[in-house]
Amino acid sequence: MDLNYSAEERAFRDEVRAWLQANLPRDLKEKVERFAELSKEDVRRWHAILAKQGWIAPHWPQEWGGTGWNAVQRYLFEEECGYAGAPQLPGLALVFCAPVLIRYGTEAQKKRFLPKIYSGGEFWCQGYSEPGSGSDLVSLKTKAVKDGSSYVVTGQKIWTTQAEWADWMFALVRTSSEGKPHEGISVLLIDMKSPGISVRPLRLMDGGYEVNEVFLDGVCVPAENLVHEENRGWAVAKFLLGYERMNNARVGVAKRTLAGLKRLAAEPRDGGPSLLEDMRFRDRLARVEVELMALEITNLRFLDRLRKTGVPPGAEVSILKLKGSEVHQALSELVMQATGGPVEHAEPAARYLNFRKLSIYGGTNEIQRNILAKQALGL
Repeated sequence: MDLNYSAEERAFRDEVRAWLQANLPRDLKEKVERFAELSKEDVRRWHAILAKQGWIAPHWPQEWGGTGWNAVQRYLFEEECGYAGAPQLPGLALVFCAPVLIRYGTEAQKKRFLPKIYSGGEFWCQGYSEPGSGSDLVSLKTKAVKDGSSYVVTGQKIWTTQAEWADWMFALVRTSSEGKPHEGISVLLIDMKSPGISVRPLRLMDGGYEVNEVFLDGVCVPAENLVHEENRGWAVAKFLLGYERMNNARVGVAKRTLAGLKRLAAEPRDGGPSLLEDMRFRDRLARVEVELMALEITNLRFLDRLRKTGVPPGAEVSILKLKGSEVHQALSELVMQATGGPVEHAEPAARYLNFRKLSIYGGTNEIQRNILAKQALGL
């Protein structure tokens, strides 16, 4: 696909592509391509390589280490990384928490946390979802009671990604029960080494443990770790969720998966015909490829509008999350069918099972359809 890229933008894309070919460690690329589990050390290694190049936080302001790239360059960089097979860095700190601190944090919070996030010295997790408060975040019950110069936090978070790695959590807590539910929510930065915090891994369908339950039992949090204003945390949460939904399509990753699937399906099977000679498989593959092309075109339309007007997309951006999750799930199913199960350099069963979550997290696909119907179409 093309966006009528300028000569400078095409040169930038070529520069990123060449740099990735020269600097992406082969062992990390192979792990990503076969959907093997990445260790904390693997992630830190790739983080350090990008940070040394100065490409770790393209969307940050330059004063804090941003690249100064425009929207098109940031898009090209993300898609080239996905297509090259680069490890996906934990976005909880770089993509979500850092922009919140840059927008709403105090100067002391920025100076304390942003350099550590940039260098990869500290990992973060997101304390949003709770039992009974997943898509309906405003119903959260974790309480934070002011006690002198601290808040005492008691409650439970669930589906907390990489809490087992995290040094810090940015969490939604309830500081008031008066007024409308969203009016009593605040955001706290919580040290995961604090007494009273316990992390319990949750085993996923693929056998992995990337999400957790987090229990907070009278955890003492300094009041200086409050972000923005007390009871005004819902504005912060909505700001962050906008970032989350802009990063769910991952077209580059899907294109890499599709290319690998085509190569795999073209190979003869046990001396017989290849899957590409199977009419039903070929039909399903063609349908997914068309859906991916439409997704990429939609993504580029949003990007082109942003480039021309400077105005980010509104509720209609939900279509990227909705269709992106469906395309990735369909591809994972076809890969599993093409391999017949786990084989060398591929773990299709794990990929298929893990990708069932794509239509749930970041706002379920049902929620995305409601957003599109009400806010984009006015139904």
